[in-house]
This record gives sequence, structure tokens and C-alpha cells, in this order.
Amino acid sequence: MTIINRQGYLDDMTTSRTPGPGASRLGTLYCSFCNKDKGTVSKLIAGPGVYICNECVGLCNLILAEENAPEFGAWNERPDDELLAGLGRIQAVVSQVDAAVYDYVDTLRARGISWTRIGEALGVSKQAAWERFSGED
Repeated sequence: MTIINRQGYLDDMTTSRTPGPGASRLGTLYCSFCNKDKGTVSKLIAGPGVYICNECVGLCNLILAEENAPEFGAWNERPDDELLAGLGRIQAVVSQVDAAVYDYVDTLRARGISWTRIGEALGVSKQAAWERFSGED
């Protein structure tokens, strides 16, 4: 796939022109599906504000090929210690998405897009968008 088709997202390829949205605002990136950090997987592929690791892609390929995927229980049936350990990783994913939203807004504002249009895209008023993203008091 060409760099244009990949939209410049991080995927461990050395030819990426720019980091994925939000990546520059974060210390560690996590898979949005399994919550493993980029240091524990072979590859982390970025989308607009989300990331998927090679292991989750492999699981998706099994599902698409209709092969038996490994069994896993519902998240809310996991033991307390697992849920507590996962809580920080889930928060990190929220932080990734939030950082990506800030990058999108920064780019749109640099292009002269109004707070009204940004607010509409986010489903909030222009005032709410300005208060959250302008950096002014």
C-alpha cells in the first residue's frame, strides 16, 4: 500500500511521513482493542484516533476466514485484579482518542475552519468547542 493510501498513519513502517492523529501528544500508544502497549506487540497500526496491533489483526483474519478463534470471556466476567489492571490501559486508549481529537481541531483551525463547523461536527455548540479546544480562558 502506498503512503498516500495509508494516510500517513503509524504502522512501524519507516516511510511514514507524519505520526497518526494524537500520537505526538502521548508517551505510549495502546491497541484500541486489546489494550496492549506498542512495546509488547510486533506492530501497531494507526487509524484516525485508534490503533490495532498485529495480534488483533491476526484474530480478525481468523474470524474473517471463519476459522475457530481462541475463546475469551466477556470483559465484565474477568477477575477483579484483571479489571483493575486493564483500567489504566482503557484510560490510555481514551487519552489516545482525545489527543487525536485535539490534533484534528488544531489542523481544522489552522485551515480556517470556524468554531461553528467544528462544534457541529462534534455535536456540541461552537461555544463548547471553543471552550474545550481554544486554550484560552
